[in-house]
Amino acid sequence: MKIEYAKVSALGDRTDNQDRAAVVVADKAALMLVFDGMGGHSDGARAAETALKVVQDLFMDTPLPVFDPQGFLYMALSRAHDDVVKLGNDVAVDFRPRATCAVCLIQEEGSFWAHIGDSRIYQLRNGSVLSRSRDHSHVEVLIQEGAITEEEALDHPMRNFVECCLGGDAPVPDMSVTGKKALLPGDVLLACSDGLWSGLGDEEIARIGRPGDDSLVENLKQLSIQALQANSPYSDNTTGTALRWFGP
Repeated sequence: MKIEYAKVSALGDRTDNQDRAAVVVADKAALMLVFDGMGGHSDGARAAETALKVVQDLFMDTPLPVFDPQGFLYMALSRAHDDVVKLGNDVAVDFRPRATCAVCLIQEEGSFWAHIGDSRIYQLRNGSVLSRSRDHSHVEVLIQEGAITEEEALDHPMRNFVECCLGGDAPVPDMSVTGKKALLPGDVLLACSDGLWSGLGDEEIARIGRPGDDSLVENLKQLSIQALQANSPYSDNTTGTALRWFGP
């Protein structure tokens, strides 16, 4: 694969960074990972780090390209959930480690997405948002029902309320796993925590995928700075991974 990739993770106006992210690249596949430790719960960073390691290790131990991408993503996040649940076995349910996540598998001229909570994945083409994942959140339900707009959701009082996550209760949480999304040369994929996408519109986010000679590393860095400024003085940990696909 011919690709360019980047990663950024900023502290924001928080005392510690509970996000974890990685891009794992092999000859026949690549994996983008973002895990957002939930700040309202203890050990969010441990939850994010544990989950990332589980999924990353499974990917590295799997023959590539992955034979069943959707099955792999479901299995990997289910195992990650189980390991995060174990972290909180001796903790009251309200204080157990938790995390949201966004995972994107790239292989065979396409991408497969999986996410839980409000960490997002975007596909950008020619400087525009082609598609994005839909959050497991109360405000996303309101958007889909037409009760509020995307713009109104940015300031909604329940914008940080997620309906499912890794960790906490033992049953495997609801997760969204997509089929193959075709890639064209120049397409950019972005996986990010809510600290990066909140406060920014699609037009601003799409700038990292604009055609030209701009460095993806620099574009992602500038996008994170813009998100931090937009959300200051209450900015969250701001984390993202990006990948530009040039061809097989």
